Amino acid sequence: MEPEKSSAQIKDKDLFKAAESGDSSLFKSLPEEQLLKSLSLRNEDDRSLLHVAVSFGHSEVVKILAAADPSVSGINSGDEEGWVPLHSAASSGNVEIVEILLSRGADVNLKNDGGRTALHYAASKGQVKIAELLISRGAKINAKDKACNLMLWTTHLLEKLIIFDRCTPLHRAASTGNSQLCELLVEEGAEVDEVDKAGETPLMTAVVCGNKEVALLLIRHGADVDIEDKEGYTVLGRASNDLRPVLVDAAKMMLEG
Repeated sequence: MEPEKSSAQIKDKDLFKAAESGDSSLFKSLPEEQLLKSLSLRNEDDRSLLHVAVSFGHSEVVKILAAADPSVSGINSGDEEGWVPLHSAASSGNVEIVEILLSRGADVNLKNDGGRTALHYAASKGQVKIAELLISRGAKINAKDKACNLMLWTTHLLEKLIIFDRCTPLHRAASTGNSQLCELLVEEGAEVDEVDKAGETPLMTAVVCGNKEVALLLIRHGADVDIEDKEGYTVLGRASNDLRPVLVDAAKMMLEG
């Protein structure tokens, strides 16, 4: 059996392994001064121990590392791509860790280098509960991101390449087909006719991605079917032959009240 290491013998790589494996006992054994010093460590991707523990979903380790003052814990410090721990937690869908980070002072509206907030990631992954948490803590509903490509796969073949640029969380949610999340965002103040860099609204995004239920939901919430994108296409112009008559009927019903 390998002898237990004293705190003086613990190396930086041991700490990162513990954060990755979820070995909370190692961090509990550290003297406070050494624990606080360890919070400033960074790996080759400029990720802290807290980043790593969050990415691997180890809530007990996250509690220990996030307990210090936010200025010391690095809870709002980004890695080499500007990702803070909250971005990773929202993207992976770990509600417990999101709650811990928010309670410890995580800035809900920080953007990474791609201009994306935690709410963008929750919306992209269809994480309704996390979106609710973020919104309750002041997440900006209509924040816009920067360019990002999304590949849609069908039967293992690349079907569409969607380019997100200057998109809101509602654009992201509309691409997933998650109507519950879209409903939440709209009810919380998302602009249904906000346009991205290509001039596309969330309704256009839903239509391009073939998400009929979301498209109908957005129309019921007053989304404009006549807006033209920068290529001159309307929602109906972007719709498939199967989806177009359904959208026309929905739009007529809205007009008729």
